[in-house]
Amino acid sequence: MAPLLGAVCLACTLAMFGTGLSDLRQMLATKSVENIQFLPFLTTNANNLSWLGYGCLKPDWTLITVNTIGAALQTLYILAYLYYSPAKCPALLQTLLLLAVLTAGYGYFTLLTADAQMRLASLGLFCSVFTISMYLSPLADLAKIVRSKSTRCLSFPLTVTTFLASTSWTLYGLQLNDLYIMVPNVPGIVTSVVRFWLFRRYPPGQDKAYRLLHT
Repeated sequence: MAPLLGAVCLACTLAMFGTGLSDLRQMLATKSVENIQFLPFLTTNANNLSWLGYGCLKPDWTLITVNTIGAALQTLYILAYLYYSPAKCPALLQTLLLLAVLTAGYGYFTLLTADAQMRLASLGLFCSVFTISMYLSPLADLAKIVRSKSTRCLSFPLTVTTFLASTSWTLYGLQLNDLYIMVPNVPGIVTSVVRFWLFRRYPPGQDKAYRLLHT
């Protein structure tokens, strides 16, 4: 059962990572980064690298494969953004800060934590907290969406793939009895369901009619 769930996790997560290819195509086509946010690429890359470390310590080849590919894709998105961005300093500073944090984390988990089980538990807890914060951060836009009655700032394909990936990883963690994998993906399911409700409450075509009514 675990190998099958692992394959499902791999497929769903890669589909979720692949939604960033639309941003990459836009950057290549327009040679600009207009309307594209840099921080999601950076935080997702940090998340991938953290889970890659956890997968190597465990060891778990599903985690290793998924997060190696994910980190490679996010790094590609970051490099494209840095290349086309007219204001490179803020993005470079954020990238250097991320590298400093990852280096410090690597030193802590490999040099200062001698016991292998303690190292695995500490890294698992860190990854879980980081993933939960990533899943919950978009909820800050809920008030804006309800106020504007528009879901234009939400991506439906990303919502679908996030729901599928979160569900498959939750089941995978349950199968392995690994709370560090299971628990942080539950908020991903919850936030995806909330997004589905928003799409149903404020269909993409409705916001145009709403704007025309108020002009």
